[in-house]
Amino acid sequence: MMWRDTLDLIAIVQVDDGGGGYTEQDTFREVFASRKSIRQSEYYQAHAAGLKPEIMFEVRFADYSDERKLRFPAGEGGRRYDIVRTYTKNEETIELVCQREVAT
Repeated sequence: MMWRDTLDLIAIVQVDDGGGGYTEQDTFREVFASRKSIRQSEYYQAHAAGLKPEIMFEVRFADYSDERKLRFPAGEGGRRYDIVRTYTKNEETIELVCQREVAT
């Protein structure tokens, strides 16, 4: 498989704020990926559940650590996505089905 793209997997970690509390901070880890289209059946099933999948990425299973967000393309100018579903294809790759992150 050719890994043509890079994306940032985003982990959310809690950091001690020095005053007895914690704040959440995003940490980014760049990995190789292949961008794919959402399958038609995938789109309609997710849409029926109130989700709006836009894009899918395939990454190495060893590179994925249950992150729930990503940024594509990798770097400051990338767009953020929520990972709405994962699918383990085999022992080496996993598909990440994503929708655009909703601003809060």
